[in-house]
Amino acid sequence: MLSRVAPWLASRRDGAASGVAVRVLGVEDTAPLLDLAGQDPVANVFILSHLETAGTASPTAGGASILGVFDGGTLLGACWAGANLVPVQLDPELAGLVATAAHRSGRRYASIFGPADTVMAIYAGLERLGQSAHEVRDDQPLMSITGPPAVEPEPALGFGQLADFDKILPACAAMFEEEVGYSPYLGGREYYGRRVKGLIRAGHSLVHLDADGEVVFKAELGAVTPEATQVQGVWMNPKFRGLGRSPGYMAAVVVLAQTIAPVTSLYVNGFNTRARATYERVGFQQVGTFATVLF
Repeated sequence: MLSRVAPWLASRRDGAASGVAVRVLGVEDTAPLLDLAGQDPVANVFILSHLETAGTASPTAGGASILGVFDGGTLLGACWAGANLVPVQLDPELAGLVATAAHRSGRRYASIFGPADTVMAIYAGLERLGQSAHEVRDDQPLMSITGPPAVEPEPALGFGQLADFDKILPACAAMFEEEVGYSPYLGGREYYGRRVKGLIRAGHSLVHLDADGEVVFKAELGAVTPEATQVQGVWMNPKFRGLGRSPGYMAAVVVLAQTIAPVTSLYVNGFNTRARATYERVGFQQVGTFATVLF
């Protein structure tokens, strides 16, 4: 893997020699970070959602911070450093500097995700420093839709309710385990449960329960701003797969998401041709390419 992105390692040294430096952002950096992330409100919906909620670029009470790459007083790029690393308008040539700073923090990261070239460059730096990935997904089309879906939405999909939490939680856990290969309860069932409850309370959980109270389909709006939402956790109950119902549910996701923001986005594994075909049928178009590195 290192050989695929090794050209960026020399650029990391060049950046250091030119006086480019990395530091943790503070409240005074909030406006420049907003301007930077606003250059691509779809690709940067994660950090923009955080800033919308927190109101500041300062470190969080939980210990997450945002690393900024500066040339003098100019913010060139940034990277969220919490449970995950998420680059923000970061040139791949500067990614080695961020990798070094992230490594020196001593923090362990569950993943890196974001624009593919930069993600792979950050991973090259971390790999050089001795960190190896569990899995690398280097081709994940970033897709978005504005306006109505191209197929009829499934009317049964609605916003999740706290009264149904005990039914929604197992579906969320099943999706997570299918996607990443291990249980989300490894870090504690209570912690993951709080995350799911938070999405329900915020109105970011989308679900259809049948007459027996069983989840048929579910998805979440994992990141939300006034401009865009990012759909995550798409899951169809195995009992109902292969029946041609996915396009209708995804169309309903778009309709519900657009009651919150005009642009609906998601990213999908490039090898998942069936899901990509569904999204394209609904009206999603590719607007970029993400990558995810799982540790």
